[in-house]
Amino acid sequence: MEDFARFCCPNTRCSASWRSSDTSRKDVVSAPPHAWWESTAIPSSAWPAWPAITPTTLMTSTWLFPPRTREVQFDEKWAFVGKKQKNCDPNNPDDDQCGDYWDFVAFDPEHRLVLAVVPGARSGENAQAVVEEVKERVGEAPPALMTSDELPAYTTAIETTFGAPVPAPVQRGPGRPRVTPELSLPKGLCYATVHKERENGRVVALEQKQVFGTPEDLEKALGDSAVSGAVNTSFVERNHGTDRGRNARKVRKTYQFSKDWVVHEAMTYFTMYSYNFCWAVRTLRVRKEDGSWQERTPAMSAGLADHVWTLEEWLRFPAFQST
Repeated sequence: MEDFARFCCPNTRCSASWRSSDTSRKDVVSAPPHAWWESTAIPSSAWPAWPAITPTTLMTSTWLFPPRTREVQFDEKWAFVGKKQKNCDPNNPDDDQCGDYWDFVAFDPEHRLVLAVVPGARSGENAQAVVEEVKERVGEAPPALMTSDELPAYTTAIETTFGAPVPAPVQRGPGRPRVTPELSLPKGLCYATVHKERENGRVVALEQKQVFGTPEDLEKALGDSAVSGAVNTSFVERNHGTDRGRNARKVRKTYQFSKDWVVHEAMTYFTMYSYNFCWAVRTLRVRKEDGSWQERTPAMSAGLADHVWTLEEWLRFPAFQST
């Protein structure tokens, strides 16, 4: 139940960060939930009772958790709070709460599912955080294929998150033993990047680079994929457009931009995670036996739900907070 609540409800992810100082929002990720299982989970006072509109079929025993994720695309989406970074004055204390604000997004392209989002600075720490959240979401078995842009932090994050230490060889002769152990990635795991060449603001060429895995493993992962015939980040980039349309604070040229870090972060979780359960994606619909179409959300496609949730149902879903 706690796993699903964290995946479904945004307030369990950022409640701890709301109590922290606002001055650290640009430099660090929200308080990570790495130790959430070490304390007793209790229902939040905001959710006094199970909503009557929630079907009884959605019990823990019927949820197919974790999601059926075989492929993950990573990317960052730019936004800003207060003013753009280039207009911030480093000597002005008021500008500490202003500047660029990025969403590190992990996206399942086959099911159009937002696996994880980490708002904050475009830093290696946040890249590490989003990869670690992917591992928590999908369980022990890593996705067969992971793709991203050329941000170097993803390479380090994937290796340290999914890699297992290689036993050090027996020390023979003088010399210091190896301090930092080598890491070995699971067999069959592939990670590749996409390099885009632009002219006059338009992409004119794409270059694919395989970072981890063998060419045979990559070819198999692409062959098994239901949507990707080549290494790409197209699906997560398309989701960026969907999220900008759902959250006016992130439109590139707007007067509706956020003025507060905490509110911006809260709206990020609200729009991106409610999308999973409440937004019926046209390309996910399936034709029923009578010829009509059945609308499906990313959560339904990934096996996390059996119907399109209303926003009220999603908001009233019982959340668990650590004491």
